[in-house]
Amino acid sequence: MGIADVVTLLGGIALFLFGMSLMGEGLKKVAGSRLELVLYKLSSTPLKGVLLGTGVTAVIQSSSATSVMVVGFVNSGMMKVRQAIGVIMGAIVGTSVTGWILCLSSLEGGSGVVQLLSTEVLTGVVAVIGIILRMFNSKASNRHVGEILLGFAVLMYGMSSMSGAVSPLRESEAFIRILTSFSNPILGILVGVVFTSILQSASAAVGILQALAVTGAITFEIALPIIMGIAIGAAVPVLLSALGANLHGKRTAFIYLLIDVLGVLIWSLLFYGVNAIVHFTFMSTVMSSVSIALMNTLFRLATVIVLLPCIGLMERLMEALFPDTGAHPEEQDMDRLEERFLQHPALSIEQSRLVTNAMAQRAEGNLLMAMSLRSRFSDKDFRQVAETESIIDRYEDKLGTYLMKITSKSLSETQSEEVSKFLHTISDFERISDHALNISEAAKEIHDKNLQLSPEACHELDVMESAVQEILNIAVSAFVDNDPQRAARVEPLEEIIDGLCDEMKSHHVDRLQSGACTLNQGFVFNDLLTNYERVADHCSNVAVAIIELESDSFDTHEYLSSVRAMKSHSFAQYFEEYKQQFHL
Repeated sequence: MGIADVVTLLGGIALFLFGMSLMGEGLKKVAGSRLELVLYKLSSTPLKGVLLGTGVTAVIQSSSATSVMVVGFVNSGMMKVRQAIGVIMGAIVGTSVTGWILCLSSLEGGSGVVQLLSTEVLTGVVAVIGIILRMFNSKASNRHVGEILLGFAVLMYGMSSMSGAVSPLRESEAFIRILTSFSNPILGILVGVVFTSILQSASAAVGILQALAVTGAITFEIALPIIMGIAIGAAVPVLLSALGANLHGKRTAFIYLLIDVLGVLIWSLLFYGVNAIVHFTFMSTVMSSVSIALMNTLFRLATVIVLLPCIGLMERLMEALFPDTGAHPEEQDMDRLEERFLQHPALSIEQSRLVTNAMAQRAEGNLLMAMSLRSRFSDKDFRQVAETESIIDRYEDKLGTYLMKITSKSLSETQSEEVSKFLHTISDFERISDHALNISEAAKEIHDKNLQLSPEACHELDVMESAVQEILNIAVSAFVDNDPQRAARVEPLEEIIDGLCDEMKSHHVDRLQSGACTLNQGFVFNDLLTNYERVADHCSNVAVAIIELESDSFDTHEYLSSVRAMKSHSFAQYFEEYKQQFHL
């Protein structure tokens, strides 16, 4: 085997790997986000999980990609570890489909119909159709189909190049001697593990083994341990995905390794144990690309069948290896913002929505706790408000960064509008929590200085706080439920709150002049009013985001101007309703 053959072999491997990647990416684009959502929604039982994992992996041509996706589901709390085990088992079986596709490269040319079915003609036809669809079609789905066909053609050309480059090795005694050493089960398994770990693809490793089969030097005795090693080596990309994952994500990643290791242990001990007694006669049988594909599929399928009833046991084993130390609720929320989901916008946006909802509800709870401190102050609750405010700051930082990453992806118009809504509202929820901290500090000042507000001032603050609770509840619930009709109630109430603030400040000046309130009491009173008014303003911003983005536009100033100018029937109705409910 000369230098030219080595270069041809390396070029064939490069084309093979690129073709596999191109075909897989094209398949994912055609499927869109449906495959991920199917995995998420329909893996409720182990058998369903196995079937779905097999199907999805057969489509995207990568067990690692499927398993990494599942690690992301578990890491974000969308899926339980028990559900994930079934899907991973299916992925382990599904990845063997690529080997059967590669068997097409073994079709030989001849005459007539046989010649038309040869690898060269089939690949050429697929390549021509693929380039036509890719280059001369304006429809995105057709271009993606073209990419799939081009990926297949490149894959087959690479396979043919590899097979042609290694053909001279059938005459090489050194090569045959090296391969023969792999008949040692332990050495063969190690070679398979290392080879697959380097390639980061079990399908690619099996494909190269199939290409080597043309030399006639690959026997059953050599192929079996390498196939076993390839299975274990395929776990490496999944284990790498566990870096930075939470406890459940790590458990899920290591499940992949556990299944493959158990499969290798069970079948190697059983097979080689029986062989030591019986001495199988087929060990020296020369393997073809078809028989290698069959061996790969049967080994994986047998492993899954044997281990399927043991899902509960494997889950408990992972729990023992990775004990639960407990996690704060906000950490569980943050875990939803999975970097793995950024390649799947439908999933990443849905997770962002859930985390933003949690942030909004926390901000609402923090403000309610802060307002309660005015009448029932406690150091514990005061510290809790400050701690929650810091947590909500982290929500804003993490969500803002994650949402900006989503905007760099290819999004539909609806998805872009939804991301825009989240980006506009997270700062409002963070500011509401800031005002909660300010309100708690004002309450602490009242408590520490033993300030006694006049009965009139206390009554006015009670009315104001009731109105603020109402507007906050409406804004947050409208956001969580994405309800524009409920959001339309916010602006009339915001105007009522503005009017209350002006009226209360006027009353307060009168009390200062009459001596009913002191200057110190006045500072605190005004601080509270200012913060309540600002909270109402932020609630108005949230409502605008909900209403305007439902109508495919976003112009806060235009919306508020038109609402106030037109004084629509519903606005007037809500305004009168709140005017009767909240008055001094």
